[in-house]
Amino acid sequence: MPSWIITDATIVDGSSIDIAIEDGRISRLEAAGSIDPTAVPESQRYDAGGRLVTPSLTEPHIHLDATLTAGQPEWNDSGTLAEGIRIWGDRKETLDADDVKARAERAVEWLAAHGVTRVRTHADTTEESLTGVRALLELREEVADIVDLQVVAFPQDGIFTDPTHEDLLREALEMGADVVGAIPHNEHTREDGVDSVQLAMDLAESYGRPADLHIDETDDPGSRFTEVLASEAIKRDIGERVTASHTTAMHSYPNSYAAKVTALLAESGIDVVTNPPDNAVLQGRYDDYPRRRGHTRIDELREAGVTVGLGHDSVMDPWYHYGRGDPLDAAFILVHYAHMNGRGDVEPIWDMLTAANASVFGVDDYGLSVGADGSLVVYDAPDPFNALRTRAPRTLVLKEGREISRTEPASTHVVRDEGDRSVDFQR
Repeated sequence: MPSWIITDATIVDGSSIDIAIEDGRISRLEAAGSIDPTAVPESQRYDAGGRLVTPSLTEPHIHLDATLTAGQPEWNDSGTLAEGIRIWGDRKETLDADDVKARAERAVEWLAAHGVTRVRTHADTTEESLTGVRALLELREEVADIVDLQVVAFPQDGIFTDPTHEDLLREALEMGADVVGAIPHNEHTREDGVDSVQLAMDLAESYGRPADLHIDETDDPGSRFTEVLASEAIKRDIGERVTASHTTAMHSYPNSYAAKVTALLAESGIDVVTNPPDNAVLQGRYDDYPRRRGHTRIDELREAGVTVGLGHDSVMDPWYHYGRGDPLDAAFILVHYAHMNGRGDVEPIWDMLTAANASVFGVDDYGLSVGADGSLVVYDAPDPFNALRTRAPRTLVLKEGREISRTEPASTHVVRDEGDRSVDFQR
């Protein structure tokens, strides 16, 4: 017997369908009006009324240990990545596990309310007590009812910048961190950066874990670690388990060199994640005019066959003071800063938000098909364009056939001389 039935749903291609979910998976997909909703109790049926429905969203890149710390102990007035790292360095000296979990859980709830059921969070391993790592590993179990949480062992200050950092990284993996991280452009030298990439790949192989590296997150065209990562992935044949996060230096590479790196990434099978909220404000900070936008080369990467995901990165932390944990906010920023505002860009943006992000996370049963994961999102919008344009509320979120969030959109009335009129922002 189905556990949920959603009727009169519009999917990305414009079709109208009914959806039945049983035992946590999609059991039926039929033309709208084909499935009898009375087969389940009223509390387990939902008339989408023509609203857009997609598989649930994935947040492929966020920092939950630092979330909701904006202004603590000070604000990032320069807006640079370097100052954010310095401020976080001060803040993490006073980390408390209960505080980390409380802040992170709040952000997770925001994400879930916005349709996210899978989250990959980075956790700083260069804090000597590993308080943030321990807290997020505990939280991983505590929030499993609403999200699947992956924790990346992330050496924020670099691996070879301190003799203890490699041991701390290994300890975090022994504790159960799901993914190996690194940040080669934050090492002291080019040589140390290369070594950090190689060590991260060694650890990924020895522990049998995926790898997700912050890499070339800079405007410096001389920062060239992405090629090292791609080469290592090719040599080891593990590219399908590797993610290159940010790669913003590609924006500033000479075109001939960028073409080489793009080809290497395509050959390697590595996924790339761009993070519009942070990179829109962190990049170009050392420029006079003109100021670079600083995003990676999304269009060229996608054209080459590279999977490009779309992350939020920060929610109210020393690097990005704003945010509410909504992937559509991140996508809306990308619309503007990546010149992806054409009507033809709607489909690739939604592909990044859905299938690409699920691929980064490693989801095998993703999509709208019989047998796929019964985790779905209903948007208060009739189609993908309007959902993105208005960052439409998620009226219903299901995780494996269980309701985890419901939102009743506000009703707006404009008062006129002849009486008030209801305003529909979707049409």
